[in-house]
Amino acid sequence: MPLKSHRYSLGTRLFFSAAVCCVLILVLAGVGLTTFYRRSAERGFDERLSVYIKQLVADLAAPPETERQTVGDLGEPRFDLPLTGWYWQITRLDGERPNVRASRSLVGGQLPKLLDQSIAPNSRGLRESYVSGPDDRRLRILEREIDVGEDGRFTVAVAAPADEIEGDIQDFRFTLAMTFVLLGIALVASTLVQVRFGLRPLVRLRSAVGAVRTGENPRIVGRYPPDLAPLASELNQLIDANHEILDRARTQVGNLAHALKTPLSVMLNEAGTSSDGQLPQTVRAQAAIMRDQVQYYLDRARAAALSGALGGVTEIAPSLDALLRTFTKISQGRGISGSHTISPTLRFRGEKQDLEEMLGNLLDNAFKWAGSTVEVSLASEKAEDTERIALLIDDDGPGLPEEAMADVLKRGRRLDETTPGSGLGLSIVVDIAKLYGGGLTLHRSPLGGLRARLELPSV
Repeated sequence: MPLKSHRYSLGTRLFFSAAVCCVLILVLAGVGLTTFYRRSAERGFDERLSVYIKQLVADLAAPPETERQTVGDLGEPRFDLPLTGWYWQITRLDGERPNVRASRSLVGGQLPKLLDQSIAPNSRGLRESYVSGPDDRRLRILEREIDVGEDGRFTVAVAAPADEIEGDIQDFRFTLAMTFVLLGIALVASTLVQVRFGLRPLVRLRSAVGAVRTGENPRIVGRYPPDLAPLASELNQLIDANHEILDRARTQVGNLAHALKTPLSVMLNEAGTSSDGQLPQTVRAQAAIMRDQVQYYLDRARAAALSGALGGVTEIAPSLDALLRTFTKISQGRGISGSHTISPTLRFRGEKQDLEEMLGNLLDNAFKWAGSTVEVSLASEKAEDTERIALLIDDDGPGLPEEAMADVLKRGRRLDETTPGSGLGLSIVVDIAKLYGGGLTLHRSPLGGLRARLELPSV
């Protein structure tokens, strides 16, 4: 059963997983740094506001009443301009009626008291929060509660526009985003280089295995990293074991052939020299059938052993040239000519003996029935599988009826008993072709006779 390949290659999976991890890390780092910068910006802004609160508290705590009347002179013009967003407010808490003093910038408005919102003070005694100002502007406000003894208890609040904090944060975010984008591009590019460099030995190993499969090299060659070298060694041992099994199979097939053919030849010779009635004819006929059957199964066993061999590659054109010359000479008295248009670069992924066995049977059948012409060509249609070829053997003989084309491919089936043969030739071709993942079909030839279409794996 062929292995199903995953949709994405190993390099693609490594690259995208690394790229996604880089993006996630950069995003998390960006969120963390932005949060840290926001807190840092708020602390810096609060320090500025706390300086104004300290100055207001100092003015309230001044002993002379005349100095207390000058509360709010902070030296910041924005506290005096209307609705600038910079405000201060002092509220007395222990009087019958709340006494509120505020900066001119409030224009008669008031800031909300954080004391009423149950906001707890920090370690420095300051309450801090964001509020909405008189003109619905978002403000950052700091508030402190003080007790000046007989002069009463007060809350002192200073507020400023939160836009200044947000502006700094937005600038920081933009700079950080641009930096991380450039960093991310650099990381992704470096990941791509690392994946390509890291997987290069695997690509070389795949090419080496392909070279063995196509017959360019007998074994896997080259130097590989320590984690791939054992795999290359195991593959070479597998190739050696495969060749050893094939050699043993060839030896056993040859031994069986010799062991059976010799007694059959003796029987045929004895039957040929005997004249004792019907017995010699029966022996000759049965011995011929036995010989053909033995040859058929020997060829099938040999083809089954060789079809799984690694590295078997055969050029088709030279074998065709030799076979066509042979059959043309045999049929010289009948005036039959044979030709082919096969490219010299076309190669069959298999053993030469199997290719010649298949082509020999098909050409024998074509020359036997042809009137004057036998042609071998390559199918012109473009197959979806680029590793397969289709050879067409055409003759201008009488051909076969459509309903008889499937029957003639069955083992031992003959449609004409007047011609010599066992009827095993086409079935042998079918069996060998199937062992290589190919097949044989018969069709009506454009020359008027029979067309045999032989599909085989190619390189």
